[in-house]
Amino acid sequence: MNWTLAARAAKMNPSVLREILKVTERPGIISLAGGLPSPKTFPIQAFADACAEVLHTDGQAALQYAASEGYAPLRQAVADMLPWNVDPSQVLITTGSQQGLDLVAKVLIDPGSKVLVETPTYLGALQAFGPMEPHPVGVASDDDGVVVEDLVAKAKDARFVYLLPNFQNPTGRTMTEERRAAVSAAAAAANLPIVEDNPYGELWFDEAPPLPLAARNPEGVIYLGSFSKVLAPGLRLGFLVAPKSIYPKLLQAKQAVDLHTPIFTQRMVSSVMKDGFLDRHVPTIRALYKSQRDAMIAALQREMKGLDVKFNAPKGGMFLWARLPEGVDTVTLLPKAVERNVAFVPGAPFYAGEGDPRTLRLSFVTASVEQIDIAIAALAQTLREELVLLGDKQLAAAQI
Repeated sequence: MNWTLAARAAKMNPSVLREILKVTERPGIISLAGGLPSPKTFPIQAFADACAEVLHTDGQAALQYAASEGYAPLRQAVADMLPWNVDPSQVLITTGSQQGLDLVAKVLIDPGSKVLVETPTYLGALQAFGPMEPHPVGVASDDDGVVVEDLVAKAKDARFVYLLPNFQNPTGRTMTEERRAAVSAAAAAANLPIVEDNPYGELWFDEAPPLPLAARNPEGVIYLGSFSKVLAPGLRLGFLVAPKSIYPKLLQAKQAVDLHTPIFTQRMVSSVMKDGFLDRHVPTIRALYKSQRDAMIAALQREMKGLDVKFNAPKGGMFLWARLPEGVDTVTLLPKAVERNVAFVPGAPFYAGEGDPRTLRLSFVTASVEQIDIAIAALAQTLREELVLLGDKQLAAAQI
């Protein structure tokens, strides 16, 4: 059978992260690659109790079709937990926050539309936007977030700017209060909508991050959130908060995709969240992740000494960003690291334009402290061998 593909299908590519995750399934691999929350944090007993309660209380409704907007008590709970005045009618429950990105793309992007993103940015967002055939443009970014001057320079005719202010994926950086204020003001002045993605915001270690961009200009921001990082990713449960002017179109887009997010899952999460469960549970996640971040930083300082490796110390979240010496290509380095039973994510795919081949993302949340020590030592040895190889090649080229 000769299947004729739509033009947009030709532009769909496999997820680099998903392909890497296949490698990590090999026995013996210590994965610092995937953005997977630690299974130690999953509140299994709480879900067992909630499951029984939901089925006993109103099992028939929990197994029936439901409203596309989402379960009303859960929408109210989302509105109540956000740090600005949110009307529950503006909350749309999604099948993971990744679906929120897909809905935004379908509603806001035409072929060729300019979309602004951070440098680097979340690869999953680039893939979610991709089928709508946008023109993604990277905005210069530093340790504090996007550079306001470059954002203003590139804002003309852009449909929106996509930002992750808290513990960004892939870099782990956090946008400062000063930068948030400047970005919010600049976007409003330029009539530039913001899509704010905040899956990691509750995973702070020592102090909560500044107020979201959406709290500063609710009418100019679509805000995306997730339960994957604070409860469990297998739930595939997220949400978005949208201005009333755009909400109906996002709802229509969702109706066309899946009618509604599984109502049983929504009711179960609503039950789990009662009586302040997240206030008790999330601090245990923060403590675990902070200890593992500290272990990774200590291992990098110890093992990478003298190798000219630069890395940050994220204040929360799940990821650390590193830049290796000039001439190293982390795509080439990855299979050599895998031979030593350690995996990471090369950084270049996270860029809208040409990526920095020296960069890589390390996740510190799923490996134990002992595994982190072993993996970073193996990665350092792989890098040493690569630098020797590069030095030999440079010497040979100089002798020709």
